[in-house]
Amino acid sequence: MKPFASIALFVLLGLVSAVAIGFGPDLSLTQWGYDEEQEKLSERIVIKFSHVVAENTPKGLAVDRFAQLVKTKTNGRVEVQVFANSTLHTEKTEIPALMNGEIQMIAPAFSHLSGTIPQWALLELPYVFRDQQDVENVFQGEIGRMLFATLDQSNMKGMAYWGNGFKQITANRPILMPNDFKGQRIRIIPSKVLDEQFRTLRALPVGSSFNDLYSMLASGEVDGEENTISNVYTKRLYQVQTNMTISNHNYLGYVVIMNQEFWNKLPADIQRDIEEALVEATRFNNALSVSMNENQLEKLKEMDTIDIHEQTQEERTAWRQALQPVYDKFAPSIGKPLMDKINELHQAR
Repeated sequence: MKPFASIALFVLLGLVSAVAIGFGPDLSLTQWGYDEEQEKLSERIVIKFSHVVAENTPKGLAVDRFAQLVKTKTNGRVEVQVFANSTLHTEKTEIPALMNGEIQMIAPAFSHLSGTIPQWALLELPYVFRDQQDVENVFQGEIGRMLFATLDQSNMKGMAYWGNGFKQITANRPILMPNDFKGQRIRIIPSKVLDEQFRTLRALPVGSSFNDLYSMLASGEVDGEENTISNVYTKRLYQVQTNMTISNHNYLGYVVIMNQEFWNKLPADIQRDIEEALVEATRFNNALSVSMNENQLEKLKEMDTIDIHEQTQEERTAWRQALQPVYDKFAPSIGKPLMDKINELHQAR
Protein backbone atom coordinates (compact mmCIF):
# COMPACT_ATOMS: atom_id res chain seq x y z
CA MET A 1 0.00 0.00 0.00
CA LYS A 2 2.89 2.34 0.78
CA PRO A 3 4.34 2.26 -2.78
CA PHE A 4 0.83 2.97 -4.17
CA ALA A 5 0.38 5.94 -1.83
CA SER A 6 3.75 7.29 -2.83
CA ILE A 7 2.90 7.06 -6.52
CA ALA A 8 -0.44 8.82 -6.00
CA LEU A 9 1.25 11.61 -4.08
CA PHE A 10 3.86 11.98 -6.81
CA VAL A 11 1.17 12.25 -9.51
CA LEU A 12 -0.77 14.84 -7.51
CA LEU A 13 2.32 16.99 -7.01
CA GLY A 14 3.02 16.76 -10.71
CA LEU A 15 -0.44 18.01 -11.61
CA VAL A 16 -0.17 20.94 -9.21
CA SER A 17 3.21 21.86 -10.69
CA ALA A 18 1.83 21.65 -14.22
CA VAL A 19 -1.02 24.00 -13.39
CA ALA A 20 1.33 26.45 -11.71
CA ILE A 21 3.77 26.39 -14.60
CA GLY A 22 1.11 26.37 -17.31
CA PHE A 23 -0.91 29.27 -16.00
CA GLY A 24 1.69 31.02 -13.90
CA PRO A 25 1.06 34.39 -12.30
CA ASP A 26 -1.41 35.36 -15.01
CA LEU A 27 -4.10 33.06 -13.60
CA SER A 28 -7.30 35.17 -13.26
CA LEU A 29 -10.84 34.80 -11.93
CA THR A 30 -12.09 35.16 -15.46
CA GLN A 31 -10.13 32.08 -16.58
CA TRP A 32 -11.75 30.13 -13.76
CA GLY A 33 -15.20 31.01 -15.08
CA TYR A 34 -15.88 34.35 -13.32
CA ASP A 35 -18.79 36.04 -15.06
CA GLU A 36 -18.91 39.81 -14.62
CA GLU A 37 -22.43 39.99 -16.09
CA GLN A 38 -23.63 37.39 -13.62
CA GLU A 39 -22.13 39.42 -10.78
CA LYS A 40 -23.95 42.53 -12.00
CA LEU A 41 -27.17 40.53 -12.22
CA SER A 42 -26.86 39.47 -8.60
CA GLU A 43 -26.51 43.11 -7.56
CA ARG A 44 -29.57 44.25 -9.50
CA ILE A 45 -32.50 45.56 -7.45
CA VAL A 46 -35.84 44.11 -8.54
CA ILE A 47 -39.13 45.91 -7.94
CA LYS A 48 -42.27 43.90 -8.59
CA PHE A 49 -45.05 46.32 -9.62
CA SER A 50 -48.47 44.65 -9.67
CA HIS A 51 -51.66 46.22 -11.02
CA VAL A 52 -55.07 45.06 -12.24
CA VAL A 53 -55.85 47.00 -15.43
CA ALA A 54 -54.90 46.56 -19.07
CA GLU A 55 -51.56 47.75 -20.42
CA ASN A 56 -53.25 50.20 -22.80
CA THR A 57 -55.03 52.22 -20.09
CA PRO A 58 -53.57 55.42 -18.57
CA LYS A 59 -52.35 53.49 -15.51
CA GLY A 60 -51.00 50.59 -17.52
CA LEU A 61 -49.07 52.88 -19.86
CA ALA A 62 -47.77 54.96 -16.96
CA VAL A 63 -46.44 51.89 -15.15
CA ASP A 64 -44.58 50.82 -18.29
CA ARG A 65 -43.19 54.34 -18.72
CA PHE A 66 -42.06 54.36 -15.09
CA ALA A 67 -40.29 51.01 -15.52
CA GLN A 68 -38.37 52.30 -18.55
CA LEU A 69 -37.44 55.54 -16.81
CA VAL A 70 -36.11 53.70 -13.76
CA LYS A 71 -34.02 51.42 -15.93
CA THR A 72 -32.52 54.40 -17.77
CA LYS A 73 -31.92 56.59 -14.73
CA THR A 74 -30.27 53.79 -12.71
CA ASN A 75 -28.23 52.47 -15.65
CA GLY A 76 -29.91 49.11 -15.27
CA ARG A 77 -29.22 48.75 -11.54
CA VAL A 78 -32.97 48.64 -10.86
CA GLU A 79 -35.40 46.46 -12.79
CA VAL A 80 -39.12 47.16 -12.44
CA GLN A 81 -41.00 43.98 -13.29
CA VAL A 82 -44.57 44.85 -14.31
CA PHE A 83 -47.46 42.45 -13.71
CA ALA A 84 -50.59 43.87 -15.37
CA ASN A 85 -54.18 42.64 -15.67
CA SER A 86 -54.19 40.89 -12.26
CA THR A 87 -51.64 38.34 -13.49
CA LEU A 88 -49.93 38.35 -10.09
CA HIS A 89 -52.45 39.83 -7.66
CA THR A 90 -56.07 40.97 -7.66
CA GLU A 91 -57.59 44.02 -5.99
CA LYS A 92 -58.21 41.90 -2.87
CA THR A 93 -54.68 40.53 -2.54
CA GLU A 94 -52.37 43.29 -3.78
CA ILE A 95 -52.43 45.46 -0.65
CA PRO A 96 -51.68 42.59 1.80
CA ALA A 97 -48.97 41.38 -0.59
CA LEU A 98 -47.38 44.83 -0.58
CA MET A 99 -47.56 45.17 3.19
CA ASN A 100 -45.81 41.84 3.77
CA GLY A 101 -43.13 42.55 1.15
CA GLU A 102 -44.13 39.92 -1.41
CA ILE A 103 -44.32 42.72 -3.97
CA GLN A 104 -42.80 46.19 -3.77
CA MET A 105 -45.18 48.53 -5.63
CA ILE A 106 -48.88 48.79 -6.41
CA ALA A 107 -51.26 51.49 -7.65
CA PRO A 108 -54.69 50.65 -6.20
CA ALA A 109 -57.84 52.68 -6.73
CA PHE A 110 -58.77 54.88 -3.79
CA SER A 111 -61.70 52.56 -3.07
CA HIS A 112 -59.37 49.71 -2.19
CA LEU A 113 -57.78 51.74 0.60
CA SER A 114 -60.90 53.21 2.17
CA GLY A 115 -61.98 49.84 3.55
CA THR A 116 -59.04 49.76 5.96
CA ILE A 117 -58.08 53.45 6.17
CA PRO A 118 -61.36 55.41 6.44
CA GLN A 119 -59.84 58.79 5.56
CA TRP A 120 -59.44 57.64 1.96
CA ALA A 121 -63.23 57.57 1.60
CA LEU A 122 -62.92 61.32 1.07
CA LEU A 123 -61.83 60.82 -2.53
CA GLU A 124 -64.81 58.53 -3.24
CA LEU A 125 -67.51 61.00 -2.24
CA PRO A 126 -69.83 61.88 -5.13
CA TYR A 127 -68.94 65.14 -6.87
CA VAL A 128 -66.07 65.78 -4.45
CA PHE A 129 -64.10 66.74 -7.57
CA ARG A 130 -66.01 69.26 -9.62
CA ASP A 131 -63.49 69.41 -12.45
CA GLN A 132 -59.90 68.61 -13.39
CA GLN A 133 -58.60 71.65 -11.51
CA ASP A 134 -59.99 70.22 -8.26
CA VAL A 135 -58.24 66.93 -9.01
CA GLU A 136 -54.88 68.63 -9.47
CA ASN A 137 -55.33 70.78 -6.35
CA VAL A 138 -56.04 67.72 -4.20
CA PHE A 139 -53.30 65.53 -5.66
CA GLN A 140 -50.62 68.20 -5.40
CA GLY A 141 -51.75 69.98 -2.26
CA GLU A 142 -52.27 69.57 1.47
CA ILE A 143 -55.09 67.04 1.14
CA GLY A 144 -52.85 64.70 -0.82
CA ARG A 145 -50.09 65.00 1.78
CA MET A 146 -52.51 64.39 4.66
CA LEU A 147 -53.75 61.19 3.01
CA PHE A 148 -50.20 59.97 2.35
CA ALA A 149 -49.50 60.33 6.07
CA THR A 150 -52.24 57.80 6.89
CA LEU A 151 -50.28 55.05 5.08
CA ASP A 152 -47.25 55.19 7.37
CA GLN A 153 -48.80 52.99 10.06
CA SER A 154 -49.27 50.13 7.57
CA ASN A 155 -45.71 49.76 6.23
CA MET A 156 -46.73 51.67 3.10
CA LYS A 157 -45.20 54.77 1.54
CA GLY A 158 -47.34 57.00 -0.67
CA MET A 159 -45.35 57.95 -3.74
CA ALA A 160 -47.70 59.63 -6.25
CA TYR A 161 -51.28 60.14 -7.35
CA TRP A 162 -52.33 58.97 -10.80
CA GLY A 163 -55.59 59.67 -12.54
CA ASN A 164 -57.77 57.63 -14.85
CA GLY A 165 -60.57 60.14 -15.18
CA PHE A 166 -64.10 60.97 -14.16
CA LYS A 167 -66.62 58.15 -13.91
CA GLN A 168 -69.69 57.88 -16.08
CA ILE A 169 -72.77 55.66 -15.79
CA THR A 170 -73.49 52.96 -18.35
CA ALA A 171 -76.62 50.81 -18.45
CA ASN A 172 -79.09 49.20 -20.81
CA ARG A 173 -81.57 52.02 -20.40
CA PRO A 174 -81.22 55.82 -20.04
CA ILE A 175 -80.10 56.94 -16.57
CA LEU A 176 -80.89 60.64 -16.41
CA MET A 177 -82.42 61.44 -13.03
CA PRO A 178 -81.91 59.81 -9.60
CA ASN A 179 -85.19 57.86 -9.87
CA ASP A 180 -83.86 56.07 -12.95
CA PHE A 181 -81.49 54.07 -10.74
CA LYS A 182 -84.32 52.36 -8.86
CA GLY A 183 -83.92 48.58 -9.01
CA GLN A 184 -80.91 48.66 -11.32
CA ARG A 185 -78.10 46.22 -10.46
CA ILE A 186 -74.95 48.33 -10.71
CA ARG A 187 -71.48 46.83 -10.57
CA ILE A 188 -69.09 48.77 -8.34
CA ILE A 189 -65.58 48.49 -6.98
CA PRO A 190 -66.15 46.85 -3.58
CA SER A 191 -66.39 49.87 -1.28
CA LYS A 192 -68.61 51.00 1.57
CA VAL A 193 -68.86 54.49 0.10
CA LEU A 194 -69.82 53.35 -3.38
CA ASP A 195 -72.23 50.79 -1.95
CA GLU A 196 -73.95 53.49 0.08
CA GLN A 197 -73.96 55.86 -2.90
CA PHE A 198 -76.01 53.51 -5.07
CA ARG A 199 -78.24 52.32 -2.25
CA THR A 200 -79.07 55.98 -1.64
CA LEU A 201 -80.19 56.11 -5.29
CA ARG A 202 -82.24 52.93 -4.65
CA ALA A 203 -80.06 50.87 -6.97
CA LEU A 204 -78.66 47.43 -6.10
CA PRO A 205 -74.84 47.68 -5.95
CA VAL A 206 -72.82 44.56 -6.76
CA GLY A 207 -69.13 44.59 -5.82
CA SER A 208 -66.81 42.62 -8.08
CA SER A 209 -63.36 42.40 -9.61
CA PHE A 210 -62.69 44.68 -12.57
CA ASN A 211 -61.67 41.71 -14.71
CA ASP A 212 -65.10 40.11 -14.18
CA LEU A 213 -66.99 43.19 -15.32
CA TYR A 214 -67.41 42.44 -19.04
CA SER A 215 -68.75 38.93 -18.46
CA MET A 216 -71.13 40.18 -15.75
CA LEU A 217 -72.60 42.72 -18.16
CA ALA A 218 -72.73 40.26 -21.06
CA SER A 219 -74.53 37.64 -18.99
CA GLY A 220 -77.01 40.08 -17.49
CA GLU A 221 -75.76 39.45 -13.96
CA VAL A 222 -75.71 43.24 -13.59
CA ASP A 223 -77.60 45.93 -15.51
CA GLY A 224 -74.99 48.67 -15.50
CA GLU A 225 -71.81 50.04 -14.00
CA GLU A 226 -69.78 53.19 -13.41
CA ASN A 227 -66.44 53.76 -15.10
CA THR A 228 -64.15 56.10 -16.95
CA ILE A 229 -64.52 56.54 -20.68
CA SER A 230 -61.08 55.02 -21.22
CA ASN A 231 -62.12 51.86 -19.36
CA VAL A 232 -65.42 51.68 -21.24
CA TYR A 233 -63.49 51.94 -24.50
CA THR A 234 -60.47 49.71 -23.81
CA LYS A 235 -62.56 47.00 -22.12
CA ARG A 236 -65.18 47.28 -24.91
CA LEU A 237 -68.00 47.69 -22.45
CA TYR A 238 -69.90 49.53 -25.20
CA GLN A 239 -70.52 46.09 -26.73
CA VAL A 240 -72.63 45.03 -23.76
CA GLN A 241 -74.27 48.35 -22.78
CA THR A 242 -76.69 50.49 -24.76
CA ASN A 243 -76.58 53.78 -22.83
CA MET A 244 -74.02 56.02 -21.17
CA THR A 245 -74.57 59.22 -19.19
CA ILE A 246 -71.63 61.62 -18.97
CA SER A 247 -72.16 62.46 -15.31
CA ASN A 248 -68.64 62.95 -13.88
CA HIS A 249 -70.19 61.96 -10.55
CA ASN A 250 -67.04 60.27 -9.18
CA TYR A 251 -63.36 60.19 -9.99
CA LEU A 252 -61.30 57.06 -10.59
CA GLY A 253 -57.80 57.69 -9.32
CA TYR A 254 -54.92 55.64 -8.01
CA VAL A 255 -52.28 56.04 -5.37
CA VAL A 256 -48.82 54.70 -6.20
CA ILE A 257 -47.50 52.96 -3.09
CA MET A 258 -44.22 51.29 -2.19
CA ASN A 259 -43.44 48.93 0.65
CA GLN A 260 -41.96 51.24 3.32
CA GLU A 261 -39.38 48.78 4.64
CA PHE A 262 -38.13 48.07 1.12
CA TRP A 263 -37.88 51.80 0.39
CA ASN A 264 -35.91 52.48 3.56
CA LYS A 265 -33.26 49.94 2.54
CA LEU A 266 -32.64 51.45 -0.89
CA PRO A 267 -29.46 53.53 -1.38
CA ALA A 268 -30.07 57.28 -1.39
CA ASP A 269 -29.10 57.65 -5.05
CA ILE A 270 -31.53 54.91 -6.08
CA GLN A 271 -34.31 56.57 -4.07
CA ARG A 272 -33.60 59.82 -5.89
CA ASP A 273 -33.69 58.14 -9.30
CA ILE A 274 -37.00 56.42 -8.50
CA GLU A 275 -38.57 59.67 -7.29
CA GLU A 276 -37.43 61.47 -10.46
CA ALA A 277 -38.84 58.67 -12.60
CA LEU A 278 -42.16 58.90 -10.74
CA VAL A 279 -42.40 62.64 -11.28
CA GLU A 280 -42.03 62.12 -15.02
CA ALA A 281 -44.36 59.11 -15.12
CA THR A 282 -46.97 61.01 -13.09
CA ARG A 283 -46.86 63.98 -15.44
CA PHE A 284 -47.23 61.56 -18.35
CA ASN A 285 -50.13 59.71 -16.71
CA ASN A 286 -52.17 62.72 -15.72
CA ALA A 287 -51.87 64.35 -19.14
CA LEU A 288 -52.63 61.07 -20.87
CA SER A 289 -55.72 60.32 -18.78
CA VAL A 290 -57.30 63.62 -19.80
CA SER A 291 -56.47 63.33 -23.50
CA MET A 292 -57.34 59.63 -23.71
CA ASN A 293 -60.79 60.14 -22.19
CA GLU A 294 -61.49 63.05 -24.52
CA ASN A 295 -60.29 61.21 -27.64
CA GLN A 296 -62.03 57.96 -26.82
CA LEU A 297 -65.31 59.73 -26.11
CA GLU A 298 -65.17 61.05 -29.66
CA LYS A 299 -64.44 57.54 -30.95
CA LEU A 300 -67.44 56.17 -29.06
CA LYS A 301 -69.62 58.87 -30.59
CA GLU A 302 -68.34 58.00 -34.07
CA MET A 303 -68.95 54.27 -33.54
CA ASP A 304 -72.59 54.94 -32.66
CA THR A 305 -72.89 51.65 -30.77
CA ILE A 306 -73.92 53.23 -27.47
CA ASP A 307 -76.31 56.14 -26.87
CA ILE A 308 -74.42 58.92 -25.07
CA HIS A 309 -76.20 61.55 -22.99
CA GLU A 310 -74.42 64.59 -21.53
CA GLN A 311 -75.76 65.42 -18.08
CA THR A 312 -77.53 68.78 -17.91
CA GLN A 313 -77.04 71.23 -15.09
CA GLU A 314 -80.54 70.48 -13.82
CA GLU A 315 -79.81 66.76 -13.73
CA ARG A 316 -76.45 67.34 -12.04
CA THR A 317 -78.10 69.41 -9.30
CA ALA A 318 -80.70 66.69 -8.73
CA TRP A 319 -77.99 64.00 -8.44
CA ARG A 320 -75.95 66.07 -5.98
CA GLN A 321 -78.95 66.75 -3.79
CA ALA A 322 -79.98 63.09 -3.82
CA LEU A 323 -76.46 62.01 -2.83
CA GLN A 324 -75.95 64.46 0.06
CA PRO A 325 -76.73 61.72 2.64
CA VAL A 326 -73.51 59.96 1.58
CA TYR A 327 -71.52 62.98 2.82
CA ASP A 328 -73.46 63.03 6.07
CA LYS A 329 -72.79 59.35 6.73
CA PHE A 330 -69.03 59.27 6.03
CA ALA A 331 -67.89 62.71 7.19
CA PRO A 332 -67.41 61.56 10.83
CA SER A 333 -65.12 58.64 9.90
CA ILE A 334 -63.19 60.70 7.35
CA GLY A 335 -62.56 63.28 10.03
CA LYS A 336 -63.04 67.01 10.45
CA PRO A 337 -59.54 68.07 9.28
CA LEU A 338 -59.98 66.53 5.83
CA MET A 339 -63.63 67.55 5.46
CA ASP A 340 -62.66 71.13 6.35
CA LYS A 341 -59.97 71.05 3.65
CA ILE A 342 -62.49 69.90 1.05
CA ASN A 343 -64.91 72.64 2.08
CA GLU A 344 -62.10 75.18 1.69
CA LEU A 345 -61.33 73.80 -1.76
CA HIS A 346 -64.94 74.14 -2.86
CA GLN A 347 -65.30 77.63 -1.44
CA ALA A 348 -62.07 78.90 -2.98
CA ARG A 349 -63.41 78.76 -6.55
